[in-house]
Amino acid sequence: MAEHFLYLTTTGRTTGQARKIEIWFVEHGGRYYLVSEHGERANWVKNIANDPNVAFSIGQREVETDRRPLTPAVARFVDRDDELELVDTIRGLMNKKYNWSNDLVVELTPYNLT
Repeated sequence: MAEHFLYLTTTGRTTGQARKIEIWFVEHGGRYYLVSEHGERANWVKNIANDPNVAFSIGQREVETDRRPLTPAVARFVDRDDELELVDTIRGLMNKKYNWSNDLVVELTPYNLT
């Protein structure tokens, strides 16, 4: 089975242009979670801090036509201190799927769930 990635589109904080990245993800409770390898230093994280309105699709790297339609969402940083149980759950799911879960957890909530 081919691996699926999340394709996240943010708005560039200085240019205002759409910026897209391919990233690992897990789904939990209808929301999607990402982990920033470089914490708050990552450009996509800085873009979210400036504008939490994002869009994403999920699909295979090799088959663009396999990707789900673009989903508008709002992003937020999961607070490690206040939401330790959620952080632990997401890290466990990421470890199971990718054997990696270090650093900042970011939650994407599709607009239909807000």
